[in-house]
Amino acid sequence: MCDELERKRGRTERRGERGKNRASSGGRRVYVRPPLAPVRARTGTKGARGPQTDNILPQLLLVPPSRGVSSAHASTVTSIYSLGATAEAGGARPRRDEVVPDADIPVVDLANPDRAAVVAQIGAACSSHGFFQVLNHGLPVEVMLAAMAVAHDFFRLSPEEKAKLYSDDPAKKTRLSTSFNVRKETVHNWRDYLRLHCHPEGPANPPPFRYFSPIPAISLSSSLPENRMDVISTYCKEVQELGFRFYAALSESLGLEQDYIKMVLGEQEQHMAVNFYPKCPSPELTYGLPAHTVPNALTILMMDEQVAGLQVLKEGRWIAVNPQPNAFIINLGDQLQVRAAGVTAGGGE
Repeated sequence: MCDELERKRGRTERRGERGKNRASSGGRRVYVRPPLAPVRARTGTKGARGPQTDNILPQLLLVPPSRGVSSAHASTVTSIYSLGATAEAGGARPRRDEVVPDADIPVVDLANPDRAAVVAQIGAACSSHGFFQVLNHGLPVEVMLAAMAVAHDFFRLSPEEKAKLYSDDPAKKTRLSTSFNVRKETVHNWRDYLRLHCHPEGPANPPPFRYFSPIPAISLSSSLPENRMDVISTYCKEVQELGFRFYAALSESLGLEQDYIKMVLGEQEQHMAVNFYPKCPSPELTYGLPAHTVPNALTILMMDEQVAGLQVLKEGRWIAVNPQPNAFIINLGDQLQVRAAGVTAGGGE
């Protein structure tokens, strides 16, 4: 799942084709390779690839009948998903020998009592990679596990139930789909995803996971809400607060007041996206997501620890991201890179 905090004026970019309207060409690109095995979370863990939020984005993926990668049981790679036999040789996707498995991205432990040191680490990670993992972030682990469990429960719904949310319209705030913009893409991504609107809530913006009410309740700790809608709402609010804490630290690292970035970004929207990457019989022919940067301000990603696949481009090398237990991955977006006047390195997911 992933969360993004996204400025209203940035939505047009995000809803267009991936790779277009980027704020900067100098940002770090990200690639997601399809898994050799099905993406599964441990019992009670995070979502298929973890919750994200817009400018903090949570993400999950599911498939409706006759649509999406998983609806075909992923037994073969059809032409609509194939980059061709020369995909790796032609540079459409990284070759296995181009991926550095042991380099990884910076890790910042927020439990460090030395705030100045934490701020400096965050600033350095944003400047060098545009990506980093955060440990001891303060978001309750059971909230993370509950959100992941809800995500998996959704993917276990019947195709008929999931199809009720399916849409090929990239402008819809709440929808289940495959790839990103199936109307314009010549080759689809090997993924399915559920996109939800989290913030702001109001008459025109129903709470996230409103459609989950028919699902039987899962067993949760008494300290957590009993229904799925409230579980996801709780998760989104917690991640949003984490995003605001990051804004404050990044502002400090640039020698600014703590509230500077939050103030400059202004009114923000928050969306959740849940990404599901089915088992791929020929991963060398496909990609989960192509190389790209993200146009929003910030993405906070919770990954399934059992199935990696996220890769970050650093100085011409693709670095495999190895998710640590109960960690979040922070991905700096193009909007923050521009606001920081090029001091930081733009990241992507």
